[in-house]
Amino acid sequence: MPASPSTARAINDRLALRLLQQEGPLTAGQLKQLTGLSRPTVADLVERLTAAGLITVVGESGEQRRGPNARLYGIVADRAHLAALDVRTSGVFVLVSDLVGRVLAEASVPIDGDTGTGPAVEQVVAAVERTAKEAGAMGAPPREGVRAWGRLHTVGIGAPGLIDPATGDLRDSGGLPAWHRSLAAALQERLPGARVTVENETNLAALAEQREGAARDRDTFVLLWLGHGVGAAVVLDGTLRRGASGGTGEIGFLPVPGTDSLPSARDCDGGFHSLTGAAAIGALAAEHGLPVPAVMDGPGIAGLVRAAAGEMTAGPQTGAAPTSAARFLHALADRVAIGAASVAAVLDPGCVVLGGEVGQAGGAVLAGLVAERLRRMSPLVTEVRASSFGGAAVLRGALLTARERAQDELFAPPER
Repeated sequence: MPASPSTARAINDRLALRLLQQEGPLTAGQLKQLTGLSRPTVADLVERLTAAGLITVVGESGEQRRGPNARLYGIVADRAHLAALDVRTSGVFVLVSDLVGRVLAEASVPIDGDTGTGPAVEQVVAAVERTAKEAGAMGAPPREGVRAWGRLHTVGIGAPGLIDPATGDLRDSGGLPAWHRSLAAALQERLPGARVTVENETNLAALAEQREGAARDRDTFVLLWLGHGVGAAVVLDGTLRRGASGGTGEIGFLPVPGTDSLPSARDCDGGFHSLTGAAAIGALAAEHGLPVPAVMDGPGIAGLVRAAAGEMTAGPQTGAAPTSAARFLHALADRVAIGAASVAAVLDPGCVVLGGEVGQAGGAVLAGLVAERLRRMSPLVTEVRASSFGGAAVLRGALLTARERAQDELFAPPER
């Protein structure tokens, strides 16, 4: 059954807007070529989207011929603003962008461990408001029923812990600050015109790697997060899998050999976390005589791993014994491979991306060592890649998610 005229217009509009999002400004002729639509249809959709305030003329092409056919059309980037938050145990990173993802303002908010829930939430919310104001997204309140131009439209939050698939709320998780669970509701109350969504941080990192990073060419892969803590995100057939309770990828709780105990329902000590969390990697480095950072967090341990990988890349002299850095990285690869082999045995993803600050810092050296061990441990062919974004993947994933959700509304066909 052929689509109705209104449905066809909606499909064409979305197609044109997605192309402008991906390719940047285009002429009507280029839109015709890329969409395969007729010239009158393209002219109609350009007029319709311009009238709706979604696109505008942003310049002219470099063609010799001037006039209407040379006009470059682009998305109205300041039609709405977006905020992305990366929530950590010790603070929050915030950025605000326009509708095409250009970062307009950003901030970092450290939170002391002894800060109460109320004061911690207030610090973060105030920082989001300041950052949005700096970006020009905190104008006068909109009229009832009208979304103001350029206001903060969507807030995407990446946080550690389980996200309830039924409600979208952050569930109570052992070891995480109580203010994490109060933040989304506080932001929604203070920013009533915005949509606030929460997603697991590792899931967002996987989305960033899938759309723009190390897994751009993979429909199926697993992101193994190595940072302050550990986690995994599973993408199968192009779709992020969250599981029945939102717990897909809680690999820190995976019972593994080489630990002194078993994890519990509220504590991952004794699980894979005890082998590859930041504190465990720091202790492993100390065992091999390497200097360890004063702060055992993701960025601190990443510097240690990066230095070791760099020393291995430089290479020892012929016939020389392995250095402490080399022995350390080989031992770390042994540990990481246990988790990678476990997910490969269950899911057979064909590709594991080593994410987080540590995964990116280890680069091709650590990825190669893990891949070598996987070939010995499993009959399943599994490629191992280093993250493109590292710790920044959470913010990038939160921004991409916020942008998509905003565009789903803003790119809806105008009513006629």
